[in-house]
Amino acid sequence: MAILHLEGPTIAGHTCKVVLIGEGEVEFDEFLKIVSERIEGVPELRRKLVEEDGEYFWEKDESFSLEDHLVEAAGGREVSEEELDRLTAELFSERLDREKPLWKIEFARLEGGGRALIWRIHHALADGSTAMRFAKEVLWDPADESGEGRPTPKKGSSKPAVHTEESEKERRSNLIGLFEREFGRSHGPSPFEGELGHERAIAFASVSLSSLHDSAKELADATLNDAVLSVVAGSLRHWMEVEHTDVIGDLRAQVPVSLHREGDKAANRDSFFSVPLHLDQPDPVERLKEIRAETWERKAGHDAENLDQITRAVGQVSGRLRHLIEKVEASPRAFAVSISNVKGPRDQVSVLGAPVENLFTIAEIGEGHALRIAVISSGDRLGFGFCADPNLVKDLDEMAEGVEIEAGRLEELAAEAA
Repeated sequence: MAILHLEGPTIAGHTCKVVLIGEGEVEFDEFLKIVSERIEGVPELRRKLVEEDGEYFWEKDESFSLEDHLVEAAGGREVSEEELDRLTAELFSERLDREKPLWKIEFARLEGGGRALIWRIHHALADGSTAMRFAKEVLWDPADESGEGRPTPKKGSSKPAVHTEESEKERRSNLIGLFEREFGRSHGPSPFEGELGHERAIAFASVSLSSLHDSAKELADATLNDAVLSVVAGSLRHWMEVEHTDVIGDLRAQVPVSLHREGDKAANRDSFFSVPLHLDQPDPVERLKEIRAETWERKAGHDAENLDQITRAVGQVSGRLRHLIEKVEASPRAFAVSISNVKGPRDQVSVLGAPVENLFTIAEIGEGHALRIAVISSGDRLGFGFCADPNLVKDLDEMAEGVEIEAGRLEELAAEAA
């Protein structure tokens, strides 16, 4: 429950999924009915957080009522796309009721047809991977019984790890590299540092997953995750130019990494590594290549896994020392912006027969970090959710638009190179 300590007077501990549903016969009463039939399969959603003698634990809410957690937004009236962004920001700035299970879905009717689900869920209850497991059980229509299109479970190795002198040398080298990369030097001031208020601004961007993946592969033999970081870097550079702010060359991003394994039931299993985004590089292909080299080094060194193990080991010895490490890790001098990327449904999913056209996720900002960017996939769409304190980060829509511009540039350059 360490994540509860991240909350404060101006910081809520929840995340938010925004599900955009295409035209179809999706009505609130029917949606309420189908969720009520499925929720028994996810007992976590019926548990509330209880504190006793300073310790937190989950217990079944005997007075659970689904009507407390699934409500119609805006009094049931239709909302525009612009209103949806505002409504999401307003809801995101509110707190979930600690006396009830820590989640809530607002069902919104959209102008021109379609529906939106604004689903707030506390990070103590679920991280991005866990939330997608809940969505599969409760929200999405059942998959084809053939299992076609479903990801194949990863098979773990049955061979025990063999510790040799060579492997120990490699492990020590990885740890030295980790400390050099994460703690080796102090970094410059963040453009997103400041005292946070209660308000939040929200903006969204959406690009083709397959086009971005293929473009990154063609141009730099880079991964989709590399491309995500690269287009975000381009959008930040574009935003800084528009805002007449000096472009920062070595803006560091923290990249959360899910350590979930097939079948585990942990609510949260995250670590991270940090990378410089090289905003001073104007060429999108060169920027992509530089980011690919940075992420490859951190993956080869198993930075996320090693940092998780170190933090856990220190916590077992000294809670104060672990708190100090976490404080250093959370400093705006350690990183300027967090950019997470969560795997959503591999194929297009539907709700009551209506297609999910876009899926977005929003993550809360933190002390000293007035901007956070969260990415999630859904079928062939990749949704970018931007969350910021509007008093410290202006024109968030401009930043989100930059993602789509940068993705389009990579696609055009890849087509020319092919």
